[in-house]
Amino acid sequence: MSTVIIIPARYDSKRFPGKPLVRLRGSKGEKKPLIQRSWEAAKRVKGVDRIIVSTDDVRIKNVANTFGAEVMMTSTSCLNGTERCAETCSKLKEQYDIVVNLQGDAPLTPYWFVEDLINELERNPSAEVVTPVLRCDSDGHRMFMEDRKADRVGGTTAVFTTKNKALYFSKEVIPYTAKIYKKDELCPVVHHVGVYAYRSTVLNEYLNLSEGQLEILEGLEQLRFIENDKDVYCVEVDGKGQSFWELNNPEDVSRIESKLLENNID
Repeated sequence: MSTVIIIPARYDSKRFPGKPLVRLRGSKGEKKPLIQRSWEAAKRVKGVDRIIVSTDDVRIKNVANTFGAEVMMTSTSCLNGTERCAETCSKLKEQYDIVVNLQGDAPLTPYWFVEDLINELERNPSAEVVTPVLRCDSDGHRMFMEDRKADRVGGTTAVFTTKNKALYFSKEVIPYTAKIYKKDELCPVVHHVGVYAYRSTVLNEYLNLSEGQLEILEGLEQLRFIENDKDVYCVEVDGKGQSFWELNNPEDVSRIESKLLENNID
């Protein structure tokens, strides 16, 4: 199946303005803008036909051009990354079977997370939207709880059925647990990784779906599918010992840099 990865990036983030251009130090000491590190993560994915940075800000476009990315300018009216991906696809001459939305704030996304999503859409003809979830280790659960204690809006958690159909996604830590988990102890909380793979048909429908109350309250674009009775499937992925976190707040810069060092990503 033909596949395009789109990296939506906007400058005016409410929690962290200018986030795509924040420079992050890698394992060898070199600093690169966040958007470049996300693009480099996309480049590691096999079997992809095209990678596009989609933005509404010329500052991001200019920086992305310096490291060789293909850039498409999109509207400032896009409410989220899925809308930006849909607009990008509407402007392309080519039609792709699978569209991957690789969020521009997740440079630690391992290539196999994305490959697992593509494989799931190829394997399961009934799935239209798939997204990865990663079982929290003690460190990941601790960071979730630290953010909530400090009243920071951080990562996203997910709950799903025994057949991996998503029930809900939240910025709260769900399911509730007061336990402090030890290293290598199984934790019931799963971290939703901000990547989506869509069949192009359902992505085209997204702009015509009503924005729901849950989507607005949580600030989570995937809830629009659920609120409109569109199934979203969670694909549980294996971190393979590699740490993961997104850059949600300024406090996450040091977290990401420590994990770039830990994961030996230059």
